Amino acid sequence: MTESNPVIGTRPVADLAEASSVPSTGSGTGGSTAPAPTGAQTIPFSRALNAGMRAALANSDRVLLMGEDIGRLGGVFRVTEGLQAEFGDRRVLDSPLAESGLVGTAIGLAMVGFRPVVEIQFDGFVFPAFDQITTQLAKLTNRHEGALSLPVVIRIPYGGHIGAVEHHQESPEAYFTHTPGLRVVSPSTPNDAYWMIQDAIDSNDPVIFLEPKARYWQKGEVDLDARALPLHASRVVRRGTDVTLVGHGAMVTTLLQAAAIAESEGTSCEVVDLRSLSPVDYGPILDSVRRTGRMVYAQEAPGFNSLGSEVAATVMEKAFYALEAPVLRVSGFDTPFPPAKLEGVYLPDADRVLEAVDRALGY
Repeated sequence: MTESNPVIGTRPVADLAEASSVPSTGSGTGGSTAPAPTGAQTIPFSRALNAGMRAALANSDRVLLMGEDIGRLGGVFRVTEGLQAEFGDRRVLDSPLAESGLVGTAIGLAMVGFRPVVEIQFDGFVFPAFDQITTQLAKLTNRHEGALSLPVVIRIPYGGHIGAVEHHQESPEAYFTHTPGLRVVSPSTPNDAYWMIQDAIDSNDPVIFLEPKARYWQKGEVDLDARALPLHASRVVRRGTDVTLVGHGAMVTTLLQAAAIAESEGTSCEVVDLRSLSPVDYGPILDSVRRTGRMVYAQEAPGFNSLGSEVAATVMEKAFYALEAPVLRVSGFDTPFPPAKLEGVYLPDADRVLEAVDRALGY
């Protein structure tokens, strides 16, 4: 690599841009010419992400996908399966096993007009790139007083429930929500996965896109014609009157399970999906708490200095006089993520959420 002629592999960036603008003939050398699907489909979370990235690749030849084994293999979770065959290896690039170099390359590409989407294979693998993300990607726009945009998306499969080994099950969201300059989001449904990945790619700011790996195989209806909500909006997914349950990512499904059990026992729980972790859309949360008077926040991450800590503190500041009980938190324990046989003890389940609901109702 030289200063006058930056390259990806052995191809100059300028040549890559020129090649990327050539329409596809079906041979995997450019963009897709197939018509975009419409209507509603019931598909797994992972395929919704795949469809969203396919739409982004088709809409702009400046969009690139980059990551370890994302091309021919389609990623370890097969989220990018088929995209290299459709768009070519100049748009969907297999990278070396070097996360810091991968994110650094994406930053350089963004500075010359591309919109790179980087896949980190597993949550625990993001830390070699942590310096690039928090000291460069997050700060360069501010350093240039807003004159430089960095439209980089960092996709990170995160969380537990898959019985994996160390470094393959982490919940690192607090590191990134604590870093000014980064947008952080986490979809919980296939429909959100489809639209939020496209919105993240469209953003001119860097986005940490956290994908709950436990939900990759969960099916749901995807509306291919209309966005339900903006990227940074939270959403009430179940109405209730007694307690507000708030969470993000895979935990939303757990909260819905807890709410269904609570209803069978005579307690009505409202469930709010955070969706955006930074910035947080507090409007629906505060509206709900002012109606129910109680709130429980649940997350897989450890509780100390966590996103749940921040949301709980903010709700108690802004809705103090509406609260009938303190905001309670349910979280992973303040220990490293345990071996697979113990993850069922470590991760919050519906029973632990219901215990917090009972405590909130007992005040």
